[in-house]
Amino acid sequence: QNQKTLSAAPMQSFVQRSVYVNEFDPHAANWLSCLPLQIDFVDDRSIKDVTGNDVSRFTQCHFFAGIGGWPLALEMAGWPDDATVWTGSCPCQPFSAAGKRKGVKDDRHLWPEFRRLIDECKPATIFGEQVASEDGRHWLSDVRADLEALGYAVGAADLCAAGVGAPHSRQRLFWVAHSDEYRCN
Repeated sequence: QNQKTLSAAPMQSFVQRSVYVNEFDPHAANWLSCLPLQIDFVDDRSIKDVTGNDVSRFTQCHFFAGIGGWPLALEMAGWPDDATVWTGSCPCQPFSAAGKRKGVKDDRHLWPEFRRLIDECKPATIFGEQVASEDGRHWLSDVRADLEALGYAVGAADLCAAGVGAPHSRQRLFWVAHSDEYRCN
């Protein structure tokens, strides 16, 4: 494996970008470790096993990282290297019309774990996305309430993949949360 251990990772100052990605699927985690992007640590544990201490030294943390879309998007957007940012595309299966629609009763409903880490580390900016189904909109309403209770301002948009040139009309809810109170370098 091409992965570093967390205990061996050097302590980073927040002057330079340091990137952590978390992806439970072993095939996706392997893919992430091979990407030509700056990714300093690929963690293939469940988010349930990740602690704030594991991620507090990184300027970028990407949860449910999949194929690396968020790190690439931030790089393409010119996100400042010293600005703390987290991303999380929580599993959509609990809220997808194509799934079993178990919602918060689904074992794959991992927002509570992501929220736990956000509360513990308080990153300045967080981006995420979710399926734009009716259940997904209810999910986003709960996420917004949780983040606002933690001191974040939250905004969201319902965007269609066809709007950026994709040959399909897959709708997704994209959201951002920001707080000037929290760690922002």
